[in-house]
Amino acid sequence: MAKQIIHSEQAPAAIGPYSQAVRAGDTVFLSGQIPLVPGTGELVTGDIQMQARQVFSNLAAVAEAAGGDLGDLVKLNIFLTDLAHFPLVNEVMTEIFDEPYPARAAIGVAALPKGAEIEMDAIMVLGD
Repeated sequence: MAKQIIHSEQAPAAIGPYSQAVRAGDTVFLSGQIPLVPGTGELVTGDIQMQARQVFSNLAAVAEAAGGDLGDLVKLNIFLTDLAHFPLVNEVMTEIFDEPYPARAAIGVAALPKGAEIEMDAIMVLGD
């Protein structure tokens, strides 16, 4: 099965040796996004909800470049440096997604790239 590299100028450029996403068949693996503003490469300032919205915006841009949208996500991983932010991220998720929600994990981590407080990666399935 051939793989297709996905890239969007509407999302931050990769900050390491990886692709924004890789499509294999109808499955798209979206790399982790932190709350970077496309174009500037600067972290969003503000509360965790503003940061989460930026992360979802970045994921949406990559999903669109792959031919889908956030509604096509089947799995979402959320990495937080402070699990006390978990309920606030849940509130943002209910703004972004309709039921049925994607499968999800929330993981507490010691640190994230560039000092971010939140990162998300996802798996998306196209078709249907």
